[in-house]
Amino acid sequence: MASLLPPLISKTLSIPLKQVSATVELLAGGATIPFISRYRKEVTGSLDETQVAAIQAELKKLEELVKRKETIIKSIEDQDKMTPELLQKIKDCWDSATLEDIYLPFKPKRKTRATMAREKGLEPLAKILMAQRENNIEQRARQFLSSEVDDTDVALSGARDIIAEWINEHAYARNSIRTQFEKFAVITSKVIAKKKDEATKYKDYFDFSESLKRIPSHRLLAIRRGEDEGFLRVSINVEKEHALNRLDRIFLKNDTEAADQVQLAIDDAFQRLLSPSIETEFRNRSKEKADEEAIAVFSENLKQLLLAAPLGEKAILAIDPGFRTGCKVACIDDTGTFNYHTTIFPHPPQQQTLKAAETIRRLVSEFEIDAVAVGNGTAGRETERFVKSALDKSRKVEVFVVNEAGASIYSASETAREEFPDLDLTVRGAISIGRRLMDPLAELVKIDPKSIGVGQYQHDVNQKKLKESLDLVVSSAVNQVGVNLNTASQHLLQYVSGIGPKLANSIIAYRNVNGAFESRSSLKHVSGLGAKAFEQSAGFLRIPEGKNPLDNSAVHPERYKLVTKMAKEAGATVETLMDSKASRKAIDLKRYISNDVGLPTLNDIMKELEKPGLDPRGEAEVFSFSDALKDINDLKAGMVVPGVVTNLVKFGAFIDIGIKENGLVHISQIADKFIKDPSEVLRLDQKVKVQIESVDHERGRIQLSMKNIPQ
Repeated sequence: MASLLPPLISKTLSIPLKQVSATVELLAGGATIPFISRYRKEVTGSLDETQVAAIQAELKKLEELVKRKETIIKSIEDQDKMTPELLQKIKDCWDSATLEDIYLPFKPKRKTRATMAREKGLEPLAKILMAQRENNIEQRARQFLSSEVDDTDVALSGARDIIAEWINEHAYARNSIRTQFEKFAVITSKVIAKKKDEATKYKDYFDFSESLKRIPSHRLLAIRRGEDEGFLRVSINVEKEHALNRLDRIFLKNDTEAADQVQLAIDDAFQRLLSPSIETEFRNRSKEKADEEAIAVFSENLKQLLLAAPLGEKAILAIDPGFRTGCKVACIDDTGTFNYHTTIFPHPPQQQTLKAAETIRRLVSEFEIDAVAVGNGTAGRETERFVKSALDKSRKVEVFVVNEAGASIYSASETAREEFPDLDLTVRGAISIGRRLMDPLAELVKIDPKSIGVGQYQHDVNQKKLKESLDLVVSSAVNQVGVNLNTASQHLLQYVSGIGPKLANSIIAYRNVNGAFESRSSLKHVSGLGAKAFEQSAGFLRIPEGKNPLDNSAVHPERYKLVTKMAKEAGATVETLMDSKASRKAIDLKRYISNDVGLPTLNDIMKELEKPGLDPRGEAEVFSFSDALKDINDLKAGMVVPGVVTNLVKFGAFIDIGIKENGLVHISQIADKFIKDPSEVLRLDQKVKVQIESVDHERGRIQLSMKNIPQ
């Protein structure tokens, strides 16, 4: 059955079968998504990470379906009800809903009205009624009276219960109603009257309905949250008469008294069995779809945040701002090592502005500070203004506002306690803010991705799928950037292709005992790191001062001999080949094509030789908010102000404009052209200019626009 999976995946994803089969084989052999997409382009036809991940996800889904088939086959065989035709039908089915429809008549049931009617001997009467030839049903029903069946009404009612169950288990009928739901289902929400006063945040959904197939994911998840919290009553339905007409056409075959009984059974089957069952199916299906969209938004935002430009190796004075409790200040050197901390009180109620300014100038001088990192939380803007005014103008020290989402989670984590057991939580938070400026990726990997706060309804979606998706994003970002083998933390190393937590700890332990790695090949001496792990990880690890210059590039060790051969035939060493554009240009790549290596890999090698170890993230840039804005009361319609994108959702982008409240640019106001998704135009942490459209002071809502605003 497994051999059928690649063709099914190929058809579903519209990826050629040869590429799918090759990818499935690599995955089965233990290869990771980053490794496959980066170092096996000839094998997969240059599939990118997204495509490889999609193949992996579809493969997992189909494998779970195969397991479900095996369970169903065994269950039916145990009942001695399996036939060759039924077995083939199950084997040929690759849709989970259809598979469950096939299994439904054989599924072990709890005691139902139909089973109780069968126990009373009423199934033969149900068959007579279902034939729809009988015109004297009272007379027929009397034949089935017994000590358990008092009168003909009880007999007919029981027979109808059996017929209703047959209708509910009829695969074609279920699929017919399912089609109705797919095309015409409407989701409706009503406020629970006695909870109305508590449910004001769900006011938009007090009396709401929308086509299920058109409702955006954020609205569906908001409604589901309102239902879970006990404020809304939610239903998914189709027009009853239309659905009943479809069932009538399937089951009504005559105009008799028996047919009238079947008609009653159809109505009962739809309302009591079919409709609730299909509604549950579509509740789950629509939730899964909404989850997928929300997870995709979260994943894209997380990727952008992880790949934010680093400031690099600079000495940082980091500040976790606060009013009453003061601003926690931490000094870290250009390696990220913590050196000193203190607390200043530049804001009310203490207002020790002069003393705080003197402290800032002293620390900048004493620790030779290159930049200041200010968290963007409470008192962030006020602290930024204060620091700029306090700095000695004769010394160039840039001030950066840093997104501190999740810093409080880190400061209370086991990781933070291990790093800084003797420090207060707030000081740990300040250190994290400073390190984020130096290298966002290296610091953010220490935090559960869900806590970074760049998602949409992240607590409402399937948590297992969310974690899987976010872990893939972190892994992708880490491997895209590359990791310094001699300075990386255990948290960073564990996301490198082929390594994981256990090997990451082993690498750190080896490094602590033996000192810095001099070459990638010395990784093979790490306990537990075998040939497969080396193959998967080596290309993503960097050794800047290593003996072999290729160890600081994305060229995989398996291609070192090839590069050496290219250099030798060009009359150069590997070092000079990397330094000399002319030497590289003289190489005819087609000469080096072989069964294992094609132009995709050769082109990648040449790019790496040109810019070895280049960080794809660029460099951090200073950004300043408008000095004219202190709070929401300073906003006026028509003002154009600078801002930073803090979150992207399907319906728009949230922008920090330097005050407590973020503004919203609705998707219709982002660009002068039509766009389907804000991420087509914007990315997280992007610096933009926005126009104030309207301000709702009571609800703290700010509507912004980017249309016709030069960026």
